[in-house]
Amino acid sequence: MHKAIVLGATGLVGKHVVWALAESGQVEKIIAVTRRPMSYTDARVENQVVRFDRLHEFSEVFKGDALFSCLGTTLKQAGSLDAQRLVDFNYQYTCAAISADNGIEHYLLVSSSGANTSSFSPYLKMKGELERAIDRLPFKRSSVFQPSLLLGDRPESRYAECLAGAVLPRLCKLPGFGRFRPIEAEQLARKMVEVSLQPETGRRLFRLSDCFPD
Repeated sequence: MHKAIVLGATGLVGKHVVWALAESGQVEKIIAVTRRPMSYTDARVENQVVRFDRLHEFSEVFKGDALFSCLGTTLKQAGSLDAQRLVDFNYQYTCAAISADNGIEHYLLVSSSGANTSSFSPYLKMKGELERAIDRLPFKRSSVFQPSLLLGDRPESRYAECLAGAVLPRLCKLPGFGRFRPIEAEQLARKMVEVSLQPETGRRLFRLSDCFPD
């Protein structure tokens, strides 16, 4: 792969995607898209700072072979459902549309287990709507990952997720609860990079059991 672009490169999954791409030795250039300047020790990683409210002014950033879309926020961080949707749907979709117009062939999305346009959960409904919107874009290949709870070191503490991370591993040993099993964000990132380096075409959905069987 010549050039990979990582959207949400400072997030829980995105930062691990950047590291995994660099460690693979099979990517010539990695573009880490961020809101603020970042520094990286690997010469193959280039930081591109963008204004998410003016993404079309940064269309040149989204040129390459693959786009890893790892952007996301929480309702608490965003402050409202509309503000969360701006990040989790609008910004991600706009970046995807620009990338498709620029001829990027492979789009890789971090979605969520249970994503469904008919869900009663506003968050899962939004994730399902994003998946459906991405399907309409002319990517030669798209890979959608639907993990459950993601574990790892986050910039901010999230009490509910810390509690779930402690309880879910035990709960998921019960029949029927395996699909809610939490995984480390680094595991997901490495799986995404592994998939990106395989020669395939078309759309593929990766659920937890597909990526990380018990």
